[in-house]
Amino acid sequence: MRTANPALNEGAFGGLERVWDTDKAMTLQGTVNKAGVLLLLVALSAGWTWHLFFSGPTPDPASVMPWMIIGAIGGFIVALVTVFKQSWAPVTSPIYALLEGLFIGGMSSLAESQYPGIVIQAVGLTFGTCFALLVAYSSGFIRATENFKLGVVAATGGIAIVYLISIILSVFGVQMPFIHDNGLIGIGFSIFVVVIAALNLVLDFDFIETGARHGLPKYMEWYAAFGLMVTLIWLYIEILRLLIKLRSRD
Repeated sequence: MRTANPALNEGAFGGLERVWDTDKAMTLQGTVNKAGVLLLLVALSAGWTWHLFFSGPTPDPASVMPWMIIGAIGGFIVALVTVFKQSWAPVTSPIYALLEGLFIGGMSSLAESQYPGIVIQAVGLTFGTCFALLVAYSSGFIRATENFKLGVVAATGGIAIVYLISIILSVFGVQMPFIHDNGLIGIGFSIFVVVIAALNLVLDFDFIETGARHGLPKYMEWYAAFGLMVTLIWLYIEILRLLIKLRSRD
């Protein structure tokens, strides 16, 4: 089962045996419940940094910047730990959600201070996209065929390479042209990334459904919910970036 999400890939099933006791096996409903818990934790920590940013007489970026750095670096480290130690997911997944919430809350508050109303638009588009793709997947309108998976995986890998090159160049003070600008090329690139991030949700749904059908251990509900959060957070960030580019052209 191929998926571009590094948390939800073929290796996640490696060495896992089917659990025949239904009370100890992964289920769709159990995964949904865990995903709801993680979303709540993201919202709570994001709300805290949001409040921190706007609680003073004037919005203060310095008040949230340290928490954004802690959230970004800490979330990345915890995500790596979760990927390599799947059985730890019941503990590491909530920690990941809280850390990512710190980063998202800070990033969102900064964007909101410049472009009022942009965050609610990004949130609405993120969950609207997720719901639409879930309906399309459940109805069979979109199928996670091997060719579909291969295309999404290849596109996601290409995006990752571009971002990695951009980060390396920025370390040396070089800005990669076009993709971060609000010109037509930059907006087109962001639209492409948003589409690919959204299509990764289909692969995540397929992974979760297959995992439940195979009767994986119960802790895989947390792991699958964690993988879904990785994609949703990426999708939200990319939608927010796209909206910032569009609003900055006004």
